[in-house]
Order: sequence, then C-alpha cells, then structure tokens
Amino acid sequence: MPVELPIRLEVLFSAEAIAAKVDELAGQIRQDYGDETVILLGVLKGSFHFLSDLGRRLADTTIVDFVQTSSYGSGKSSTGIVQIRKDLDINIEDQNVLIVEDIVDTGTTLAHLRELLAVRKPRTLKVVALLSKPEARKHKTQVEYVGFEIPNEFVVGYGLDYGERFRNLPYIAILHEG
Repeated sequence: MPVELPIRLEVLFSAEAIAAKVDELAGQIRQDYGDETVILLGVLKGSFHFLSDLGRRLADTTIVDFVQTSSYGSGKSSTGIVQIRKDLDINIEDQNVLIVEDIVDTGTTLAHLRELLAVRKPRTLKVVALLSKPEARKHKTQVEYVGFEIPNEFVVGYGLDYGERFRNLPYIAILHEG
C-alpha cells in the first residue's frame, strides 16, 4: 500500500471569485457571438464544473458536447502524449465551437485538440480557459478567453484533480505535499 504524504491546500481563488470570473467570461463571449449558437466543447474531466456554470450563464444559445483527453495519468506533470479517450458526438462543420478548458499549462493538449477539430471545418474555433499557466507553456497556442493567469504551481479544485481527488472542492487551491 502506497504511503500518502501530508497534503496542504493553499486557496488561490474562492468560490465567489470564480463565480465573478465566470460571469465576466460569459459576458465577453456573449458580446462576441451575440445571439448565435455556440457549441461548448468541454474537455473532460476537469472542465465539467466550469462548463456547467458557463453554460448556465450563456443560456439557451449553447449546445454542449464533450471530448476526453489524457496527458497526465495519475501524476502531477504531463507525459507529453495526448490521448483522445472520448471523441465528440456531434458534427461541428460550419458551427461556432468554443473549447472549454479548466487549465492550459504546457499547451500540448490544446494544440492537439485545435489541430484535430480544425479539419472538421467549424465556422469558428476558439478557446475559453478558466486558468492559464504562461510560465509552463511549451506550445504556442491561442487562448481567446482567459479567466485567471496563475503561477506554475499544481492546482486542484473546481474540477481539477490530483489522482481523482479534490475535484469537487468549490474553490481552486495550490496543492503542497510534504
């Protein structure tokens, strides 16, 4: 049985700060798209809280679908290999597609997704990410809507996990081990 190190969580963004930021992002998105339908393409599993809150604020002009990728395994750093575990279910040709990401750090997953989705000929293809780690970026990939820029720390909560733990916290925290 593995030994578990003591873990300390340092709150980075409260539930209230996250809610205010989601409101702000929804306003920017609505301003850019007007009444046009937008497909919110959530990247599982981490984006589900963010996508749910964002979708409610954007109301009935959205369609929701999901993709699931993996590049972390159960560790704290990306393996650099992106696997598609679940592809989207709907046709995105000539549609406005907004990839909904919990966090963009190295940019590897997002670069791969943009390439994969672009060949499906969406009308527009943009990204909204609640969190961005510019210091960790290895791939230059565009993120049109960014909630918060954060330091190059491992964070959990509001959909983000560590070995499937801490995902349901209502806030985002830096995870400290030891």
